[in-house]
Amino acid sequence: MTTEIYLDSNATSVVLPAAIAAAADAMGQRYGNPSSTHATGLQAKVILDDARACATRLLGVGSGRLMFNSGATEGIQTSVLSALVALRERKNAGAAIGSLLVYGATEHKAVPESLAHWNRLLGLNLALHKLPVNPDGTHHLNALRDVAGDAAMVCTMAANNETGVISDLSGIEAVLAASGSKAYWMVDCVQGLGKLKLDLSSTRIDYAPFSGHKLYAPKGIGMLYVRAGTPFTPLIMGGGQEGGQRSGTENMAGIAALGAVLAALERGDTFRTSAELCSFRARLADSLRAALPGIVFNNPFDKALPTTLNFSVPGLSSRELMDVFDAAEVRVSAGSACSSSKAAPSYVLDAMGLPLWRSAGAIRMSFGPLADEATIAAACARIERCGAALRASCLIPSERTAVPHDGLLQLGVEGACSWMMLDAASRSCIVIDPLPDHTARIESYVRCQNYQVQAIVSTLPNAGRGMLIDALGRHFNRNTDADQYGWPQTATAVTLEDGATVGAIRLGAHVLACVPCGAGDELRAYLLGDTQDNRLPATAVRFAFSARPAQQSLRTVSVEQTLLCPTRDEKNQFCTSMCAEPEAMQAADLQLNSATLDAFLQAHPDARLVDVREPYEFAATMSSAFAGRVAQSVPLSRLAEYASEWLRHEPTPLVFICRSGNRSMKAAQCLRRLGHRQAYSLNGGLALASTMPLAA
Repeated sequence: MTTEIYLDSNATSVVLPAAIAAAADAMGQRYGNPSSTHATGLQAKVILDDARACATRLLGVGSGRLMFNSGATEGIQTSVLSALVALRERKNAGAAIGSLLVYGATEHKAVPESLAHWNRLLGLNLALHKLPVNPDGTHHLNALRDVAGDAAMVCTMAANNETGVISDLSGIEAVLAASGSKAYWMVDCVQGLGKLKLDLSSTRIDYAPFSGHKLYAPKGIGMLYVRAGTPFTPLIMGGGQEGGQRSGTENMAGIAALGAVLAALERGDTFRTSAELCSFRARLADSLRAALPGIVFNNPFDKALPTTLNFSVPGLSSRELMDVFDAAEVRVSAGSACSSSKAAPSYVLDAMGLPLWRSAGAIRMSFGPLADEATIAAACARIERCGAALRASCLIPSERTAVPHDGLLQLGVEGACSWMMLDAASRSCIVIDPLPDHTARIESYVRCQNYQVQAIVSTLPNAGRGMLIDALGRHFNRNTDADQYGWPQTATAVTLEDGATVGAIRLGAHVLACVPCGAGDELRAYLLGDTQDNRLPATAVRFAFSARPAQQSLRTVSVEQTLLCPTRDEKNQFCTSMCAEPEAMQAADLQLNSATLDAFLQAHPDARLVDVREPYEFAATMSSAFAGRVAQSVPLSRLAEYASEWLRHEPTPLVFICRSGNRSMKAAQCLRRLGHRQAYSLNGGLALASTMPLAA
């Protein structure tokens, strides 16, 4: 077993052992209701009072209010509601209130959504105004100066959750003061707790929400500061707890845990100093630079929290980077929300004016002030492992030529496909139906393995191969005459099963034959197989490529086991066949879980474990073999190649595994459609089977 390295502390943190103990004490020994006046209740009230007193001192609350709540989202909602209710009362009284609700362009989404929500419900009809930021992520003070006089409320943050960039709160306050603005000011202090010195009562800040789980307290506990004299409207009414500011019986376990964290902060004997944290960040940055050539850091270190790194790597998506780090058990996050295939651009980095490749490919690596030397050293070693895995997979430049691959490779499984046929012995390949989106990946792959591209062919005429031809340079022979499909005039001839003689390109022991397909020769199909004395028997045709279903045209020259490889794959089927079956089984019938897998493997000693993650994930994996078995690496991009082999031999039980169970389910479904009756997926993937590692 290995231990994960958690570097996603800006999302949430582990819970401090002292906080766990304090929560257990509040639930076990001092379980009373702090509103009760008997001894048991008074014992609980001590916890509440001590935690509030500690927070008051640490944050410089002074004569302001400090209440406990469920976290930052509730604090933001309460702040916005309080300010907007006061604005409506002022407006109804005939006072000028300003026309704009101003929020920073890089604020957490909870802020503009809360502003829009309460603005609509309260009928204020004020305009939401996004305050731009500078390229370094700090608020554009001149832009604020232009609108400060019209602002009814201003919302900024102490430090950004994606980049760690620290706001110039003094500069913002000076602009508001110089303009004579009476706008209410909320500052999201979630990322600042324990990392920035805060003396709230000495500032003009009206509202400041906090969340405990960002600094070693449990989820579901937070605080809200309200400056003395600032209007306040409770979000929750009822029993009058928290001095009538937030009703509902207090979350005493959470408050006790947060109190333990605050006490540790106040003592100064638990967390690392800023200088130590800066040195940790520098070491991580150096390791990333060495492992990932061309890396660009998206946050200026001199203006950001020392616990946050945000970076992008040319040619790599955030999904690929997250996957390789996750395989090495280094937990990081994308700079934005992810779909199953790729990350949406980060609105934070977009607001900073960064190019699309950086905002769409960003990774955030964050640690807390509890980080230690051993964790950082281990993280640096695993970063190096990730870099080596990516180099070996030709995803980043390497000084060494990669080990060449054989067989069929599929690029792109979300709607459209490019195909590559590779021959390691001759260091040559053929590209079929290259998509513009895959140009960089194909060029990198060819260059990394030092292949020579014999042909770039398409199943449709004039399909736009020029971009790839230009990118390949010396790795493609431009002097070869080709038709509008890219088919070379120098192709040799082979005879098909139906007696027709067609052109063919030889690739090692294999041959790619060109077959007219459709009325008027407007479409083409390509057959890939092994020749026998210049003949390509139907039984030797392993794969057929076509832009549209072409079963009728191919029936006389192939067999049922021939896999049909489409250039359109909207349903993520990877490949099909003449005898492919419709979906016959429910997903549950294809799944094994971590509890039943061991028994299944014991009952089927010939079963194969097949890891369908990408090669770089497999190479970066830290886990050992399970039950004496090592998983075979067959990424989805190679599934068609291996499926052809599996289907031509006696069926062996196949158990597909991946990180979360999504990719393995697609693989199992594909094999079942092709007629393999014993294909299964590990439900939940390696993420849920962490107690029983599977892959080498």
